[in-house]
Amino acid sequence: MQECVFCKIIRGDIASKKIAETDDILVIEDIAPKAPVHYLIIPKKHIQDIQAMENVDFFYGSKMLAMAQQLSKTIPAAHDFKLQVNSGKMAGQIVMHLHVHFTAGKLSGAL
Repeated sequence: MQECVFCKIIRGDIASKKIAETDDILVIEDIAPKAPVHYLIIPKKHIQDIQAMENVDFFYGSKMLAMAQQLSKTIPAAHDFKLQVNSGKMAGQIVMHLHVHFTAGKLSGAL
């Protein structure tokens, strides 16, 4: 999707602080962190939200969980972490591109 901010970041049109990357997933630092460690785990394929996922897209869900595990093993402050997915505007999703909030470094409630 041409106008999606995450798609622009994935294409390199908008700068971001990359934390990790695979062929399918990009991890960036959140620009408005809610915890000492606050990353966004984003599939490189544009998928609006969980409701828009097709059967072939569930592959990205497992890739995002695997990335969360990898982050927890490689970033000392992120050994214990929280994952949150907001799916749809009424649930607080601001960027309409599926992503997982990875937070760590303090006890936290809802994002």
